[in-house]
Amino acid sequence: MTASSSSAIQSAPVRRKRKKSARRAGQAAGQSSTSVLDRPSGVLEETIVATPKRRAAVKETWRIAPGGNRSRLYLATKRALDVFGATAILTLLSPLLLAVTAVLLVTTRGRPIFVQDRVGHLGRSFRLYKFRTMIVDAERLRDTVENQQEGPVFKNDVDPRITRFGRILRRTSVDEIPQLLNILKGDMSLTGPRPPIAEEVAKYEPWQRKRLSVKPGLTCLWQVSGRSEIAFYRWMLMDLWYVRHQNLATDVMLLLRTPWAVLSRRGAY
Repeated sequence: MTASSSSAIQSAPVRRKRKKSARRAGQAAGQSSTSVLDRPSGVLEETIVATPKRRAAVKETWRIAPGGNRSRLYLATKRALDVFGATAILTLLSPLLLAVTAVLLVTTRGRPIFVQDRVGHLGRSFRLYKFRTMIVDAERLRDTVENQQEGPVFKNDVDPRITRFGRILRRTSVDEIPQLLNILKGDMSLTGPRPPIAEEVAKYEPWQRKRLSVKPGLTCLWQVSGRSEIAFYRWMLMDLWYVRHQNLATDVMLLLRTPWAVLSRRGAY
């Protein structure tokens, strides 16, 4: 063996050590090239990953999350469909939106559009828009109402905090129409798991957080299958099915099933 080859062999471990040291230094400086799934942010980081141990657990959960369709072509097509669909529906329903706003101004205290913080893609917080269906300060009175749903979500089909006109809006799903603005802003998509509130996310089991690995949607498999009639555990399984199987055909299927789900009013309250 020559001196030059011996020197090359001996220097190989040194080069590997140097590469590892450089990689660690880059990660320490926030220059890691890991996926965004490994970097929780926003509300999720504040409510779920408060300690390093829990943060590591969430990272590992997201690393093994079902993949689904992440191709650039699919994502670009989905976004184009979102923008076109939301614009078309808002234009078509603009007379209805104006009429609902006018009725709410006359019959309800507070602003017609209710704004609430929700947890979106990768745990990022965003402001969700809905038509007001409850009395002002309804959240303060929640402890006086019985929760009829299991898990961290709160549902009651005869919630006394809901106004008379608000009940009509909920039964017809008209209260959700302002979320088309969230879709145009890029916070939501036409299809995807419904966006939860931070309080619910804080009580999720690790496997349930996988539903946050895709952008939340206006309609989803839970939405077209019975909504509030479906138990929380099965709801989460439906969302994870979508995460794994999302593609253009699945999105179109959900959009085609949504009008009948709205007209049937099943589980809408």
